[in-house]
Amino acid sequence: MLTEPFVTDYCRANIWHVRGNDIDLLVDTGMGICPLAPEIETPQGKPLLAVATHVHLDHVGSLHEFAWRAGPRIEASFFETMPDEATYANMFRNFPGAVSELPCPDWHSADYMIAPAPLQRLLDEGDVIDLGDRSFTVLHLPGHSPGSIGLFDELNGTLFSGDAIHGGFLVDDMPDSNRTAYCATMRRLIGLPVRIAHGGHADSIDGTRMREIAEDYLRRNEE
Repeated sequence: MLTEPFVTDYCRANIWHVRGNDIDLLVDTGMGICPLAPEIETPQGKPLLAVATHVHLDHVGSLHEFAWRAGPRIEASFFETMPDEATYANMFRNFPGAVSELPCPDWHSADYMIAPAPLQRLLDEGDVIDLGDRSFTVLHLPGHSPGSIGLFDELNGTLFSGDAIHGGFLVDDMPDSNRTAYCATMRRLIGLPVRIAHGGHADSIDGTRMREIAEDYLRRNEE
């Protein structure tokens, strides 16, 4: 797991590098405040698939740095231009204390932009990403955003859940959020044989804690 330590907590996301036998997988790419690609160590010539779990700014900032990109089909058109209305990059431009240390002396949050990163592979529910020695099934987990996806290795019980669920504060009040859809996602997550969930924020959580978080969300939103 990598992160951007000087980015404000609200926008600091987890970046997951999964090493496979045949290809490597990168789950989300952070804000892109500094170049990410030099920090990802892969053997020369080994393919790397960078997957965005959704199109929000803190998950796609460095996606353009990688040649082989994938993300949810439902949000695919946004990756072509990375518009503010989809990424919410405009929110960061005016964010107080956007970074605690400047990446370079002339850096200003007001200049923050996300480079377009058209997708080479469009991911739908049930698609499989095969790394050679393990594979991940794509799960459509809407609610936080319309196209939010997770990647589930059922054999090992490992879920990369993006912002669908994690151990921090779950955001369901963005303009593109949908609490009804989020409740359906939580019901689905409760029934999955997850051993550990690696989320887009905060620390990883075990399956028991994941189900507790989902059940609590449902109690608060279905009353």
